[in-house]
Amino acid sequence: MARGGCGCLPFALGGLLLLAWFGQGAPVPPLDVETFDPRSPRRPLPQWSDEQFVIEDRPGGPADSMGTAFAVDRDGAWLTAEHVTHGCARIGLDDGGFARPVSQVIESREADAAMVRDGLASDSALPLSARPPALGSLGYHMGFPAGRPTLVVSELIGEASARRGRSDLTQPVLAWAERNRLPDGDGTLSGISGGPIFAEDGHVVGVNSASTDRRGRILTTAPDAMARLVAASRAVDDRPVAYPFASLADAEGRFAAWVNDGVIRRIFCDVDGARGG
Repeated sequence: MARGGCGCLPFALGGLLLLAWFGQGAPVPPLDVETFDPRSPRRPLPQWSDEQFVIEDRPGGPADSMGTAFAVDRDGAWLTAEHVTHGCARIGLDDGGFARPVSQVIESREADAAMVRDGLASDSALPLSARPPALGSLGYHMGFPAGRPTLVVSELIGEASARRGRSDLTQPVLAWAERNRLPDGDGTLSGISGGPIFAEDGHVVGVNSASTDRRGRILTTAPDAMARLVAASRAVDDRPVAYPFASLADAEGRFAAWVNDGVIRRIFCDVDGARGG
């Protein structure tokens, strides 16, 4: 049963983000977008839950926007949300105030996740897990709502499914209840899309996908669906060690360090490929 509309669409650039594209005027390789879809009539994916969320499409269609991405391999593999990359003419990772263009993206049709295969190198990568955490455990969502680094703490409610717009396809998700934010605020979480959600043991267990401001719910991709996309990309060799979060202050400190070191970055979508930043 549908349980209300929701959305965590990437933050529209408009006049609020004046970001130049690196190498403006220089030739940029065309964006190569592949799709990964493990669904088939012979191997349907399991239904996680009867609870279903409907994520409303952006009014007016695709627009220049911003989301979050995070490094999963030091050689340039980054995860983000599929709705952040879909429909873009070019995609760029934040590189010191410039959008550094990427050219190789794999978008999942199973979940709201996408893999950048030729992004910026990173000094470290975040550890992934294909297993959902226990019900009632805490989650730490990291990203850039409205372009501002924000840590959201939530509690896992359970497994559910989500459907985008008028699509008949559902995607497995984890549903979380928001508990608090650092810094404090109650505005929209748009822009956190594509950022990591950490379990208490220090593993990334999904990608931030959508939120419901009215109900205080956050939806993230199912961890096993995220893992299937990562495996299909053949771009991730690193196996970072996960360290449990000791406290909220520990999570806040790690987030600040990852942002400072460029392990979690803003990612930008230009829908027409012609305008500068």
